[in-house]
Amino acid sequence: MILRFATTQVKSNLGRQGLPRIGATRNYATLKEVETRLKSIKNIEKITKTMKIVASTRLSKAEKANVTASLLSEADKQFFQNAETTNHAKSNEETAASDKVNKELIIAITSDKGLCGAIHSSLARSVRSYLNSINHQCDVVAIGDKIKMQLLRSHPENVKLAFSGIGKDAPTFQESALISEKIINTLDVDTQYDKISIFFNDPVSSLAFESTSKPIFNSSMIAQSPGLGKFDIPQDEDVANDLFQYSFTNQILTAMAKGYAAEISARRNAMDNASKNAGDMISKYSILYNRTRQAVITNELVDIITGASSLD
Repeated sequence: MILRFATTQVKSNLGRQGLPRIGATRNYATLKEVETRLKSIKNIEKITKTMKIVASTRLSKAEKANVTASLLSEADKQFFQNAETTNHAKSNEETAASDKVNKELIIAITSDKGLCGAIHSSLARSVRSYLNSINHQCDVVAIGDKIKMQLLRSHPENVKLAFSGIGKDAPTFQESALISEKIINTLDVDTQYDKISIFFNDPVSSLAFESTSKPIFNSSMIAQSPGLGKFDIPQDEDVANDLFQYSFTNQILTAMAKGYAAEISARRNAMDNASKNAGDMISKYSILYNRTRQAVITNELVDIITGASSLD
């Protein structure tokens, strides 16, 4: 009588806890399934922790590249401000917007790697939103496989050129120079487009980033800058073209460096969150495993005691 009561209590308790019930094991996870899943989650936690450590070690290098590129970009910005290229470009844009439809080039920069949250999709949304808001013709250069694949799904007719193998390491001036040379020679950027914009991810802080864009001045805007005489630079077409190519390379390098820093930071945060989630799941599955194991042992003991009592 006592044995029958204990068996009934064990079965009812297991049923209330949502654990395997005697005679209904296929409706719930067996002990082997729980153990296998627990091992896989522990392996995932090891991987995410390792990736977090790798991202943390790369972050300092990415921040150094970002600081170096920002210095070049700031020098570039001050030069154009002193040359009064900025004001001249604004007046040209206002005139062009009122008189004709411009042909524009967008350079969107991400990388080839994932597992870094929504950093790539956020930039793709910004580019798509901009493409849907304009009425003039716009071509896109995609630097990085992630932005290329997302834009090819929504605006395949706009993507004219794409680059792969981006984001494996911190960007360098040589890498950006090769990319800018390929873009200029392939698309004839300086003469074919009235407006050039570059889209990239800007690391606002170690926990946040912002998808932003900025313009790039072509050689005609630079040649017509009123303040070039301050630097004893002649308003010559060849000089303006050289300045454009150098500035174009600098802006690509800055965007790649900022995007790389934002990506590494986002990947570290994503792997940290994944490790925490894996830890929570390990705790839950450890409790489930122990309860399931306890239930299996109790069930076996009940069978043994029942068999022993029947022999008596």
